[in-house]
Amino acid sequence: MNINSSTKLICLLGQPVKQSFSPNIHNYLSKKYEKNKVYVCFDVEKNHLHKAVEGIKVLNMTGCNVTIPHKVDIIKYLDEVDENAKLIGAVNTVKYDENKLYGFNTDGRGFVKSLKDKEYILEGKKIMILGAGGACRSISVEIADNNVKSIEIRNRSDHNFKEITNIICNNFNTKCTFSTKTVEENDLRDIDILINTTPIGMGTKDCPINREINPPEHLLVCDIVYKPHETSLLTWAKKHNLKVVYGIDMLINQGLLAYEIWENIKTNENDFKEIKDIYFNSLK
Repeated sequence: MNINSSTKLICLLGQPVKQSFSPNIHNYLSKKYEKNKVYVCFDVEKNHLHKAVEGIKVLNMTGCNVTIPHKVDIIKYLDEVDENAKLIGAVNTVKYDENKLYGFNTDGRGFVKSLKDKEYILEGKKIMILGAGGACRSISVEIADNNVKSIEIRNRSDHNFKEITNIICNNFNTKCTFSTKTVEENDLRDIDILINTTPIGMGTKDCPINREINPPEHLLVCDIVYKPHETSLLTWAKKHNLKVVYGIDMLINQGLLAYEIWENIKTNENDFKEIKDIYFNSLK
């Protein structure tokens, strides 16, 4: 990468960010598409988020990605938010253009693409989502827009539950419920797809559900955590011979969509495959 006085910056704002694979994605794309850009990560505390966002303008950056825990809070510091992200109530991609900060959300679209690439059908399915943060919002909206039958959200607290259920029930023909109860075996009996949107399992052996549960054989299990690749949740699923969708697929797909927003280009399937190879090489 030829860094010079014309090189522009793109970054990730979050906490923690030390395990992020995003620099690998976007620096690869900048090199392949001959864009003079460098992508770096910034660990930003909540009370410093406003200053960090102002820094995007001050430094004339191309934009940024946003991850836990800033996807919701960042909205109040942006000039405009697209309709999809506004409905979701969370932003994961910011573009700086003509002195304005524009917010987008590619998480849900990246997740849905990961399922469709594997020819999974969402229409008419019953979904359970673990977690109620920004990723849950984005994924809920996108899968509801794909005509799932119902969405059940499980979270340790009832924080955000009214917002999320109202978004789904008021905008889509999808039933949405919320519970703070721990997931039990009977709860999964009629569920088609289980999705973990919490950070539980990120860099640890923790699991967001009880691993003693015996799931139904038709259950598809998805985890948006991508480090480790084989999370405890996915290990549990594979132990029971269930089909799984890995977190890295969503990460790459949402990253490709974000890069398209920043650079006004169209990425392709080869980009996905090549970045996934980089990911697996990084695990060695």
